[in-house]
Amino acid sequence: MSFVFFQISQGPPQSAQQFKFTITENCDRIKEEFNFLQAQYHNLKMECEKLAQDKTEMQRHYVMYYEMSYGLNVEMHKQVS
Repeated sequence: MSFVFFQISQGPPQSAQQFKFTITENCDRIKEEFNFLQAQYHNLKMECEKLAQDKTEMQRHYVMYYEMSYGLNVEMHKQVS
């Protein structure tokens, strides 16, 4: 993960044009960081959705195997009786 750090100038104020450039530059950095975080959020959301689908599929398989196991158990008890 990357972080953007801003430096605060402790010297006398610079020319207005240089100050505006710094604000624009900082806004661009903030925009880049926001876009990075938004892309990261999107990737995590997609991964979460895939995991939810995998979970549903695993639960479906579990139910199917449970039903098969129960059916085999019933058949075995019928043959023993």
